[in-house]
Amino acid sequence: MISHSFLRAASLLLFFALITFAQAEEPKNYDGCTATVDRYFLDEVWAKVGSQKCLTCHKEGGDAEESKLLLLDPQRAVGTAQDAAHRHNQAAFARIAKMKEGKDYRILQKIVGGLDHGGEVVLPADSTGYKIVAEFVKRTNDPHAGSSSKPSVELVEEKNAPPFFAGVAMLDDRRLLRRATLSLAGRLPTTAEVERVQKEGLQAVPAILDEVLKEDAFYTRLREGFNDIFLTVGYDDGAESALAYDHFSKTRNWTQNHDLSHIENEKERTQARYKISDQYREALLREPMKLVEHIVRNDRPFSEIITADYIMISPFTARGYGIYDELKDKFKDPDDPFEFIPVRLKALVGREKSQNQESATGFYPHAGILSTFQYLRRYPTTETNRNRLRARMYFQHFLGIDALELAARVSDAAAVTAKFETPTTQAAECVVCHKTIDPIASLFQDYYHFEGVYGRRKGGWYKDMFQAGFEGEEMPAEERWRSLPWLGERTVKDPRFAVAMVEHVYYILTGRKVLLPPKDLDDPLFTAKRRAYQEQRKLIENTAQKFAGNNFNLKGAFKDLVVSDFYRADGLATSIGDPARRAELDDIGLVHLLTPEQVERKTGAIFGQPWGRLREQMAMLYGGIDSKEVTERAADPSGAMGAIQRILSNDIACRQVLKDFARPASERLLFPHIEATVLPGESDDGDKQIRQALVELHERILGQYLAVDSAEIDRSFKLFAGVVGDAKDRKGVEKVEAYHCRTHVPDAPKDPEYTIRAWRSVVTYLLRRQEFLYE
Repeated sequence: MISHSFLRAASLLLFFALITFAQAEEPKNYDGCTATVDRYFLDEVWAKVGSQKCLTCHKEGGDAEESKLLLLDPQRAVGTAQDAAHRHNQAAFARIAKMKEGKDYRILQKIVGGLDHGGEVVLPADSTGYKIVAEFVKRTNDPHAGSSSKPSVELVEEKNAPPFFAGVAMLDDRRLLRRATLSLAGRLPTTAEVERVQKEGLQAVPAILDEVLKEDAFYTRLREGFNDIFLTVGYDDGAESALAYDHFSKTRNWTQNHDLSHIENEKERTQARYKISDQYREALLREPMKLVEHIVRNDRPFSEIITADYIMISPFTARGYGIYDELKDKFKDPDDPFEFIPVRLKALVGREKSQNQESATGFYPHAGILSTFQYLRRYPTTETNRNRLRARMYFQHFLGIDALELAARVSDAAAVTAKFETPTTQAAECVVCHKTIDPIASLFQDYYHFEGVYGRRKGGWYKDMFQAGFEGEEMPAEERWRSLPWLGERTVKDPRFAVAMVEHVYYILTGRKVLLPPKDLDDPLFTAKRRAYQEQRKLIENTAQKFAGNNFNLKGAFKDLVVSDFYRADGLATSIGDPARRAELDDIGLVHLLTPEQVERKTGAIFGQPWGRLREQMAMLYGGIDSKEVTERAADPSGAMGAIQRILSNDIACRQVLKDFARPASERLLFPHIEATVLPGESDDGDKQIRQALVELHERILGQYLAVDSAEIDRSFKLFAGVVGDAKDRKGVEKVEAYHCRTHVPDAPKDPEYTIRAWRSVVTYLLRRQEFLYE
């Protein structure tokens, strides 16, 4: 009998041989498979059955790795190697499709649970998936079956399909630049940047972004975006709880005993202590995202997100770690709680000898964010969970895999528990997931303290789990002390890591997660939805391949996605009647509700100062997150959010219009070329001035570049003229703006003709528009 280790080695050799072979030249045949992949296999067998039902078990490291059907995961390959994986899979399916067991084909008996199939029933005999496999068996054994309608073709799109972005309106280069600078740096593009784009076109955008991605505002956005993903600020209890009492008992609460004797007044001394305590806790919460910032700001490989052998520490957090005295000379300002520098911690020393951390180097085994106390604290473990939550988050954060989707739920847990002594290692429906999850969970075994940081489990690690490893590779015993760095080193070599990081960038830019492959095989729009998924996937994978080849420079991924058709898409240019085509383009167009933070930054960019009210509870009402109970930002507005939008538009217009007219014309942001004395309908020149002012308002607030006689400007002009006209028809109209609007405007100009209030109405209207509230 062929040994398990031999099969594993053979399959690995086969995979790498395929990669090398595919990159050298297009082969004419391989293992009985033509050099092309049959479209029926690719779009039907693989898309609907193989990738969804078979791959989980029938792969290297899977529960069925010793079976006669061993598949390769195309997602773990790039370029022509991915094509080679598809060819291998088609050959593997074709080979087993020819095997008979009695009167029927072996594969058809296996998928309905026959022949002692370890995966039991995969597809009922009356299911669409079963019929797809049966048709493949028929075609394989009768080469002429279906050949007229489903020819073998290269791995390209169907020739009769329209270009994917046909009928999609794209942002012009100026609007794209505005979208990018507002999103990434919270500002409007400069005049020089706009002029450069007008002169050089789209090719100027990446060069402009090179400078934008150096601005401090970008790093604020970067930290905010990655916290939406990692949620590290959301762990329970005080921030200092990330520093375990067993190892930092004397230092983690340093603010309680900090010498403030130089402050004589007791009340002021108490206030100062509260302040430094708040700053210390805030600095601790910031550390993981400061690591993200440090890596990107210094153009370091973003692989360091999971391999960095350091953490970021400030003067205040250094005191918490008990290493301030040895670091204080390295800070520019030792009194700045938010100045962060990279530091390697020494191995942890406990209150008792048994709590001392093992280390071959004397240093803490850092593995980027994965080993930070805040990340471990945010995703703690329990005696029953056994680090599986951490394993699930690892797969989600660093490989882009939802571990909960690896296998179907057990239909009768009680029966499985009664049948098997250890279901997670014996029952097929459990093994399919746990064989992947548990080795990663076991890599966290030395971080088993209830607070989430270092602490080995008394009695040793569980024996009834799959032991520490990664994708079928077992971790050597001598590597245990650095199990997380060991994991990080293997993670960054996996093509899925680069893909996952690009997916994170896509989410930060668009506010939407990438599409998932459709699963409903009976959905009449399945093919259309799959094409949408494949087109987006092509962008993500191509960007990921470039990202990895560019030494994991994350700025490059931002630039590549910004100039992509997916980011430039501005919705459909015309109405589309075909349901399939509508399904293909359903996710096209960047219609993303701005977060509270983005609204504040956009308001500040347009009006010179943010609104200032989308904070704390108001931000939560407006779809914000607290990274604890609320971890997903609202994609659609609620009634409360609609009310806040109305309050925002009224309040900002009320304050900013009058304030702008109070400034000299040369200093105005909104009305630099018109005075409040210009009335509609009195002269052609006056109407032209008003229309031109409206053009400038639409451009500044909404990013629209309109002609003075456009329908949009006509609508705004009628609103302005209508408000002025209504005021003329009323008696006893106040000659000054409302009290609330002028309280913060010294020497506020009067408004005898009601024009300032009419302009306020226009600004209110514009602030309620989708173009302002969405991105």
